[in-house]
Amino acid sequence: MSTMKPVKPGTASAWVRIPDGTKVKHRHGGHVGFIDGLTEIVSGPNRNPDGKTQYRMNIGAPDRQLVTESELSILIDDEELVIMLRQKTPYRRAVTQSLHSVLTPDRFVKPS
Repeated sequence: MSTMKPVKPGTASAWVRIPDGTKVKHRHGGHVGFIDGLTEIVSGPNRNPDGKTQYRMNIGAPDRQLVTESELSILIDDEELVIMLRQKTPYRRAVTQSLHSVLTPDRFVKPS
């Protein structure tokens, strides 16, 4: 008999990284941009659920902003698929399902 412990949402072991090229919106600042990688943070309190990184959000060349997952909404299209740069529908569908497995429905929004 297995004695596996349930994984709490938001823990590093349950974390699903938002892929590069995913269109996002800052939940408080309103900036819209794309995920452009991760940056490992040495000090400071705000980090992704992995406990060591923040996302680089491209808000227009050459501007980047460091943000945590909790500060982001994922932008979706009319078919409710994640909007991504240069990705075809099957991959976008897989990413959408993956992100829905760890983020609440209110984190997915249509562009205004």
